[in-house]
Amino acid sequence: MNKLFSGPLAGRKGRIVLAIAAVVVAGAYFVSRPDGVKSAESGAPATAAARPALTVSLTAPQKLDWPLVLPANGNVVAWQEAVIGAEIANYRITEVRVQVGDKVKKGQVLARIASDTVASELAEAQASVAELEASAAEAKGNAERAKELKEKGFYSSQLNTQYQTALNTAQARLAAARARQQGASLKVGKTAVLAPDDGVISARSATVGSLTQNGQELFRLIRGGRLEWRAEVPSADLGQIKAGVAATLTAPGGEAVKGTVRAVAPSVDPQTRNGLVYVDLPTTSAVRAGMFARGEFSLAQSPALTLPQSAVVLREGFAYVFRMEGEDRVAQAKVALGRRGGERIEIVSGLAPTARVVATGAGFLADGDVVKVVDGVSK
Repeated sequence: MNKLFSGPLAGRKGRIVLAIAAVVVAGAYFVSRPDGVKSAESGAPATAAARPALTVSLTAPQKLDWPLVLPANGNVVAWQEAVIGAEIANYRITEVRVQVGDKVKKGQVLARIASDTVASELAEAQASVAELEASAAEAKGNAERAKELKEKGFYSSQLNTQYQTALNTAQARLAAARARQQGASLKVGKTAVLAPDDGVISARSATVGSLTQNGQELFRLIRGGRLEWRAEVPSADLGQIKAGVAATLTAPGGEAVKGTVRAVAPSVDPQTRNGLVYVDLPTTSAVRAGMFARGEFSLAQSPALTLPQSAVVLREGFAYVFRMEGEDRVAQAKVALGRRGGERIEIVSGLAPTARVVATGAGFLADGDVVKVVDGVSK
């Protein structure tokens, strides 16, 4: 067998074996490279392009003249409230004509009190007057005759004086009876409980069948239907507010109610160090007496760098906006907020006036996200 591979044939076989071994080693080397064969392909990208996280529109800060405002809290109360009661006591209420919330006019009948007893008292007083008028007329006649007879010498001075005294007594009793008659007539007029002024009934305690008492409240009336906001302002800020300054309240339902400062309290509460500011309010259903309301006073005008409120994101107690960095990437920026006006909000610090900011959808973004801008910068 060894003779078959001797000579030139054995040398050729060795060369073939060496060539095959070289090819195997080279193949193993290329297979074991980290980037594999793909790295040898020319024109293939090393990494895939990043996909946009969100499609957004942009906005730019606007500089507007906004009023300097002073915030305050307070209660909405009646400008003046009239307490209405009966002017006669121990008489039964027979009719109640108004309810809470009704608008009334001055002199309108609110309730009626039983008049039969009062009418009988008036009739009795009238009869007493008639009786005493007759007695006074008789006493006057007797006094005149006594005077004539005294002059003729038939009556003594003492007897004449007695007749004159009887006349004076009868006239005094007649005056007292007439006063009682007048009082009874006034009572008849007081059987109708009247509204002292135009306004709105805010409370009613009158009940049909109950007896009236001295000092008892039957109705409570908001005079003229006028309401006012009594805002509590720190003493350090009271000097900035003058009569006539505009104020804006935010009603519990979200409506804005505009008013005007009527007066500033001359004193300050020593416990809270706050003073009251009285703001006249227009007639509106947005606020009612007894409500708590927040508001602000417009003191002056000053420039403000503003953004739409939709561009501001609140996270963990701080405010952020997302400004554009380059053509397709956003960066989160922490900002300080100031005044609000409508749908816009003031940016006090943290943002350049020339910045491009994501207008809506910022709450879905994170710092460094890639975005697609659809319509450029909008106002």
